[in-house]
Parts: sequence; structure tokens; C-alpha cells
Amino acid sequence: MGKARVFGLPLTQGRWIFVALGFLANVCMGSVYAFSVFRKPLENLWGISATQSGLPFMIFLAVFALGMAFAGSLVENWGPRKTGILGGVLVGTGWIAAGFSPNIWILTLFYGVVAGAGVGVAYGCPIAVAGRWFPDRRGLAVGLTLAGFGASALFVAPIMSRLIAQFGPLRTFTLLGAVFLVVMVLVALPLRYPEAPPVKPKETKGRKTPEEARSLDRRAMVRTPTFWALWLAYTLGCLAGLMAIGIAAPFGQEVAQLSAGLAAAAVSVFALFNGVGRPLFGWLTDRLSPRNTGLLSFSLILIAAFLLYALGHHVAVYFLGFGLLWLNLGGWLALAPTATATFFGMKHYGKNYGIVFTAYGAGAILGNVLSGLIRDLTGSYRSVFPWVMVLALVGAGVALWGLKPPKAEALAKR
Repeated sequence: MGKARVFGLPLTQGRWIFVALGFLANVCMGSVYAFSVFRKPLENLWGISATQSGLPFMIFLAVFALGMAFAGSLVENWGPRKTGILGGVLVGTGWIAAGFSPNIWILTLFYGVVAGAGVGVAYGCPIAVAGRWFPDRRGLAVGLTLAGFGASALFVAPIMSRLIAQFGPLRTFTLLGAVFLVVMVLVALPLRYPEAPPVKPKETKGRKTPEEARSLDRRAMVRTPTFWALWLAYTLGCLAGLMAIGIAAPFGQEVAQLSAGLAAAAVSVFALFNGVGRPLFGWLTDRLSPRNTGLLSFSLILIAAFLLYALGHHVAVYFLGFGLLWLNLGGWLALAPTATATFFGMKHYGKNYGIVFTAYGAGAILGNVLSGLIRDLTGSYRSVFPWVMVLALVGAGVALWGLKPPKAEALAKR
């Protein structure tokens, strides 16, 4: 085993290339987080409302999450290479076609449905590959792979802004779509699973899962309390983070009295926190167990929400509070896939995580709707954060009670 080589390098070095490839694919897929750059240009182009200009983003996230639920079977049956190529083709096609849209509804169809479905298909491929190649450092490897998704807006948003200024929003969709199509297909070509476990997994505190629990299929998984606790905790973690993403810029202008330019720049800074949160919380999950890492995350969310509610008018507190919320959103997107593998194993991982990931879709829809509704009812974005504190307390209770390996009695009922 020690003489095995990957990409011409010793196995322990070569396997990191799969992480780099996954990171690059996620930069392309995570460009959805920079969609706000398109909103004003589209509103000016077609004379549409802010609600209408946000429709492609919301539909994209919903289709993305639903696509993950169905794509798990593709990853299992086709393998990561073919599934990744299909996802890349859909992503690129959706972006390219969006550039020929005559109105926001057609753009929502191409961008939101087609490109969103492509991300749903491709998203799980680099995660599954990293999980197989790094049984000893699964959380760290998955987190680094997903860091590209979270930090994508940091890289892509400035490019989008320049292209829109030079070519307009529609042609920018087409140009970026062509790039994403080529990059994602090329990145998918080398993806594969190891023929045998590359290294022996480390025994980590809180992860002494019975061997039979490490091969649960989807039907057996959803019958365990562990699954429902993970799904609910994941929903609550994403809900808090996605509410923050949706209101970070307007909160900065309304409460912290930032200029529009500084508020927009702050979002790029927060995107960096989102990216860093994935490897950080993946690493913590490896070390502390999913339950303890979940408790830590909800504690940080609670602190951040309290600070923003009480002292959000201070610029330093604004950056600290929203930075923590974006960090934890990224954290849950590494914690949850790592916990899925830890609790239910890698044998049926693609299908299993596809179902778990629907929690992200629930959080995305609820986060966008609730933050706007609370703002409309109360007249202030500050009023969002008492609700975030309540969600964090509920999430901490769920993590404490339910984020633990399935019991033998539950396994016997599968």
C-alpha cells in the first residue's frame, strides 16, 4: 500500500489533488452566492421589482437541494466521473442559455432550474471522492473541497462586476457559462474512488460507531432518530446563516450606517469567512465529534445574534457578528456531510447525503422568506436576531440530544 501512487505521486501526497480538483469545481458551482451582483442590472434592463430579480436565486437554491436528493443514486450507479460531467454540462448550459433570456421568467428557468439542477447533480461528487480518499481526515478533506463553494463569491463577484460593466448582464451569463462548462467537465474527468481504503481511519472521540451502522442505506437511515436530529440541526444551522447572507448588506446600511460601497465590500469579506468555515469545522468534527462541534456552532450563532441585536450599530460588532454567522454557515456545510459519513457510513453515502442535504434547501427557502417578512412586519432588520437566538437554542438542544451514533436497537429495525 505504501508504494501506491496517485497522479504519479506517493498516495499520501497525490490524493490531495482530488481535494484541489473538488475545490475548483466548487468555485464554479458556488458562484450562485454572487448572484446579487446581477440583480440591479437585471432590474434596470427589464424594469422589474427587487422581488422578481431575486427569483432566480431562490429557485436555484431550491432546485439545487432537491437535485441533491435525486443525484445520490447517480453517484452510486454512474460513479463520480460521469455524474460530475453531467452536472458540469447542465451548469454550463444553464448559464449560457440564461444569456439569451428575453425576461426574468425565462432566465429563472435556465439559471434557476437548469443550472441549479446541474449543481445538485455535481455537488456530491467531489465530496464523495474526498470522503473515500481521506478516511483518516474526512472532515478536513471535505471541508477544504467545499471551501471553494463558500469562498466563490470572493473570487467571482469582482469578475462578474467587470464583465457586466463591459458587456451587460446577459452576455456575462453566457461568457461565464462557457468557462464553467469547460472547467467543470475537465475537473470531473480524473475523479474516481480508491480501489481499496488508502489508509486506516483514526479512532476519534465520539465516533465509535458500530460497524453495522456504517453501512446503513437510505431507508434504514431515515428510520433512526440520529437522521432526524442531523436533518433538523442542519436546517437550523443553515437557516441562521442564510438569513445572514440575505440581510448582511442592507443591515450594514440601515443599522451600522455603512455606505453602499462599504456594505458591498463587507459581503466579500464575509464570503471569506464562509469559505474558511468549511475546512475549520470539518477539522473540528474530526477532532471533537459531530455533536460537540454542533454545540460549538450553535453557541457561536447565539453569541453573534445577541451581539448584532444589542450592538449591531457599531461597525466592529457588525463585522464580527456577521463574520461569525457566515463562518458557521460554511461550517454546517462541512459538518453535516462528515456527520453523515460518520453515522451512516460511506457505502450508501451518495444517496444518504442527498436526503440530508434537503435541510439546506429548507433553510434557504425559510431564511429568505423569514428575514424579509420580519423586516416588513417590524420595520427593522435588527428584529431578525431574537429569532435567530431562539433557533440557536433549539439547535443546541437538538445537537445535544440527537447527534450521536444510531443505537443497536434502531439498527435492528432496518
